[in-house]
Amino acid sequence: MEHREIEIAPGVSVPSVWSSPAAGRNSPSPCLVLAPGAGAGMHHPFLSFIHETLSHQGITTVKFDFPYRAAGRNRPDPPLLLLAAWRGVLARVRAELAPAPVFVGGRSMGGRIASMLLAEGESAAGLVLLAYPLQPAGKPEVLRSAHLPRVSCPILFVQGTRDALCDLDQLRPAIRGLQVPVRLALIDGADHSFKVPRSLNRGERAVWQEIAQIVAEWLTAPEVRRCTV
Repeated sequence: MEHREIEIAPGVSVPSVWSSPAAGRNSPSPCLVLAPGAGAGMHHPFLSFIHETLSHQGITTVKFDFPYRAAGRNRPDPPLLLLAAWRGVLARVRAELAPAPVFVGGRSMGGRIASMLLAEGESAAGLVLLAYPLQPAGKPEVLRSAHLPRVSCPILFVQGTRDALCDLDQLRPAIRGLQVPVRLALIDGADHSFKVPRSLNRGERAVWQEIAQIVAEWLTAPEVRRCTV
């Protein structure tokens, strides 16, 4: 793994970690750029597990922090700065890894901002949304889905069936009409943090491994990226 500072604006940089698979592949490895959720940085155990596991499965992975986290703050930056961070990181990744296909995404807010970036016209090979926050906390009547029809690449949603920030009965109709291949993968019993009840007898790492496998298969096998909403 390699730590790099990425300039996203004059005088403004964010930290990132790059992990590449072993050499010897005949074609460029797909790359997934991951951003963390609002309440955690890129070193959160879940994001680090996904980052490292995908690299072991032959996928280049890059994770980064938003400016507020890099500065040691807990309150997220304004959306325009979050989007600027995504643009800067994506430009650096493309410059260094071309012609590898570049996918974008992340957990919760990190994935949501990536989806907003694509809806504004940025391109990517695909979008990976881990625990997409369809609804703000305490506001089930508000849906963060109006921009999704403007995303022009395949989308993978990985959602827990007990996620309080994503009512699946509202997510399904919101994504069913999208004009791109969409896959909705459900993690049985998982909440927004992908934690499951003890009664299911599943350890934390087992759940994370399931998620990593879903993502790896989707990134590397085009036939997986069909509409399964």
